[in-house]
Amino acid sequence: MAEKKLVEAITSRNDDFAQWYTDVVKKADLIDYSNVKGCMVIKPAGYAIWELIQYNLDQMFKATGVENVYMPMFIPESLLQKEKDHVDGFAPEVAWVTHGGLTPLQERMCVRPTSETLFCDFYAADIHSYRDLPRLYNQWCSVVRWEKETRPFLRSREFLWQEGHTAHATAEEAAERTELMLNVYAEFCEKFLAIPVVKGRKTEKEKFAGANATYTIEAMMHDGKALQSGTSHDFGDGFARAFDIKYTDRDNTLKFVHQTSWGLSTRIIGAIIMVHGDDSGLVLPPLVAPTQVMIVPIQQQKEGVLDKANELKEALGSFRVKVDSSEKSPGFKFAEQEMRGIPIRLEIGPKDIAMGKCVICRRDTREKIECNLEDVTQTVSKLLETIQNDMLARATKHLQENTYKAANKEEFIKAFNEKLGFVKAMWCGDRTCEEKIKEEMAVTSRCMPYEQEQLADTCIYCGKPAEKMVYWGKAY
Repeated sequence: MAEKKLVEAITSRNDDFAQWYTDVVKKADLIDYSNVKGCMVIKPAGYAIWELIQYNLDQMFKATGVENVYMPMFIPESLLQKEKDHVDGFAPEVAWVTHGGLTPLQERMCVRPTSETLFCDFYAADIHSYRDLPRLYNQWCSVVRWEKETRPFLRSREFLWQEGHTAHATAEEAAERTELMLNVYAEFCEKFLAIPVVKGRKTEKEKFAGANATYTIEAMMHDGKALQSGTSHDFGDGFARAFDIKYTDRDNTLKFVHQTSWGLSTRIIGAIIMVHGDDSGLVLPPLVAPTQVMIVPIQQQKEGVLDKANELKEALGSFRVKVDSSEKSPGFKFAEQEMRGIPIRLEIGPKDIAMGKCVICRRDTREKIECNLEDVTQTVSKLLETIQNDMLARATKHLQENTYKAANKEEFIKAFNEKLGFVKAMWCGDRTCEEKIKEEMAVTSRCMPYEQEQLADTCIYCGKPAEKMVYWGKAY
């Protein structure tokens, strides 16, 4: 019965994308639902992807001088209240702790929705001189935001992430760090996740509460919707003034520090699923696939077959390799390997052994390749690199083919009525205008890209003089 259930077709992406996503998340065994409403259990298959994301991103952070720390998960209400815009931005999502055991707390505490206030409180006591700067800290932790509607990975009340918090002597240094970390995220997504992104600045309406400027990487999912995949914030000296974070400069005067914050969360796993997955399940980029090669012995009960499969595993020891020696049928094993998104399947049976060959099957294209056993390591190595590059190329093509230009309001409305994807269009910079676009068309500004184009002289909506070219889209 279990075998029958796994190989049943999942909902087609084109029939019902939301149901397809839920099917894949569940059937690929990435998560399970929890009795804690709005929270998910991340199962081994899902957590292993996060571990690889964490490991590789952490190396990239450290290459820029960042060090890891850990802050408390509780924030006293008085501390949260110190930066007005910040607390107002998070107030609807905060979870409060009011009792310690049976005793009411003198001051209620929130479970961190983000840790700016904790880092600021720490920096106020820790930073004294220009010699103490910069402070380049990051923490890997979970945060809690009391979301009304939740979806696995994309939006849950507790999720895993990293949050970087840095302090600098000058506004210029903070601005440089803000942009540097956004570029780290963009490089990581393209290199490791095979996801192309659009880099740019958020509008005032969409920026982080308390920030001077927020920068974002926006990725396009298979259904044409946007997923904000990482953000980097320039705080200027606003938080420093609220928390009195000063340092003595070289000229012996007291100055406020300038700060940044940047984060990427487990929602990026949702992006991997929605960018690369197909109607058979997950398709994982090799660099973040917990198992890169699954060896499937055919007629494994026959003498020598399992031995040869294990020999091949040893030969491929520099990769993440498993042998599926379970008693399931080969067809079921193939379906399971496809559902879990394992990049390469290697089939070996008695006839293959006799001919000194094996069959290698790519998950992304399903192409089958006959390979001499002595060439397995070299072939697998090249193939994993090819799969990674091909996945990025396909996702980049999808992004390009589903990004449109609109020079006037008619073209703008037509694009969203008839197509799925991003629309590039000019905007006047007025928040009221932006809000009306969202209200009338259910689309939001995704970012003002670094690479600006002058598509028209006037705003797409109101006709006033245009200030910026903006990517617009529907989003998760």
